[in-house]
Amino acid sequence: MTAFTLPGFDLAAFVRSTLAEDLGEGLPGVGRDVTSESVIPVDARFSGVMDSRDGIVVAGLPIAAAFFRALDPEMAIELLVDEGDEVPAGSELMHLSGNARAMLTAERAALNTVQHLSGVASMVRDYVRAMDNPGCTLLDTRKTLPGLRYLEKYATRLGGAANHRMGLWDAAMIKDNHVAVAGSVGEAVRRAVAAGVGEIICEVDRLDQIEPALEAGATRLLLDNMDPAALREAVALVAGRVPTEASGGIDLTTIHAKAATGVDYVSVGRLTQSAPAADIGLDFTPL
Repeated sequence: MTAFTLPGFDLAAFVRSTLAEDLGEGLPGVGRDVTSESVIPVDARFSGVMDSRDGIVVAGLPIAAAFFRALDPEMAIELLVDEGDEVPAGSELMHLSGNARAMLTAERAALNTVQHLSGVASMVRDYVRAMDNPGCTLLDTRKTLPGLRYLEKYATRLGGAANHRMGLWDAAMIKDNHVAVAGSVGEAVRRAVAAGVGEIICEVDRLDQIEPALEAGATRLLLDNMDPAALREAVALVAGRVPTEASGGIDLTTIHAKAATGVDYVSVGRLTQSAPAADIGLDFTPL
């Protein structure tokens, strides 16, 4: 099995901290799985099957495997599908066999991760299909759970979206509160240009803000909470000078119409903020 790597994400640290939280490490008299230690013999062995009760886009299996291997380095693990595969309900995702206590202790952390990430990837795929527009790219946002941003943005890519900025460091995004302090859209953009920022995304919610933002040096316009008619007018005014992005008020019922206006991107916060967990189970059999 190829090692899982993701730029900016420390898998070993994530596994350690997640298991430590579940085991209560650092608290008085804890740091252990009291149920498994009291019920399961130390040398007991299990085989296990992880399967999906939903049709899903698969995400997170190598991370789940890392939880089991952290507690039993000799555990035999077979991943039956690839990351990003779309599988029907009832599909087996992983076979494993090894120390029973290790499996039971790692089970919840492993399942939580795969359920959440597969839920994100599956929701993204639904949005891509509803958008039905290969000329427009679906984007995620920074509306991610603390500590899970790199994983959630990884899952959105598996589902068929692209990543918006990763954080506060890789692009400027000028929004209404920045404009309120700077005094105008144009002045806010000029300050970012003067600071040497390379990518400057400027939010506009009125058509009369478009020219000042472009003249000041914005490299992308985020067209906020505009209906399809306003989006089409905004795209015509921009006339291809910079990419345009529709954002706000976008769900499965509205994304097709907004993407069809000619914008280059559609961004949807709920992809990571509101994705339901996939129904994935793990069944064990004593060996």
